Amino acid sequence: MIKDRSDAQRVVVTGGGGRLGSKLVRRFLDDGANVAAIVISDEEAARVPSAETTALVKIADVTDEDSVVTAFEELHDELGGLDAVIHTVGMWGQEVFAKTRLSSWEKMMSVNLTSAFLCFREAVRHMGDGGTLIAITSRQGADRGVGGQAAYSAAKAGIIRLVEAVADEHASSGITAHAIAPSTILFEEEGDGVQASEVVSLVVYLTNHGPSLDGATVRAYGSG
Repeated sequence: MIKDRSDAQRVVVTGGGGRLGSKLVRRFLDDGANVAAIVISDEEAARVPSAETTALVKIADVTDEDSVVTAFEELHDELGGLDAVIHTVGMWGQEVFAKTRLSSWEKMMSVNLTSAFLCFREAVRHMGDGGTLIAITSRQGADRGVGGQAAYSAAKAGIIRLVEAVADEHASSGITAHAIAPSTILFEEEGDGVQASEVVSLVVYLTNHGPSLDGATVRAYGSG
């Protein structure tokens, strides 16, 4: 059970209606946490799972500062505080470097990196005496950039530096920050990569054992 800091942890999952986010929402609900899912639209909100209890759903654009500020203020009030924020929002793209448009670069940075910055900043402002921050990076960010994926590789590498900096700055506050670097995430299908269930288990582990891995990037590459 996820009950380290209170009778029931208060967990926010961004992208809570996405393929990974919805699995995290389901797991935390099953573990007895009070869960809030941040989603981009009514359509995504309809994909947020529920268990014996239902997740609180908040529609917000995590790339927009005002939207994120408002969402976290409301979630703090409605949940009575924040214990963990898991940021799953992201996008992948491939484009020949010499033909990469500035608009493509900026969108990749906004969705993958700026969103993490905004959500983590607001989480820190509302966590008080402790909490756990977890972001999803990638093998391209953790190990080596890949040709045709310059913007994606740079954005995902930026997440790791962001996590390290936040962890270092808040080392004495009880707030821990972590990154998980999956290879290809497999959603029930077979193949080279890591099963989504393994990534979910890593997230749960970090919410319980965060201090021992504060600032770390945990690689989850699976087979292949």
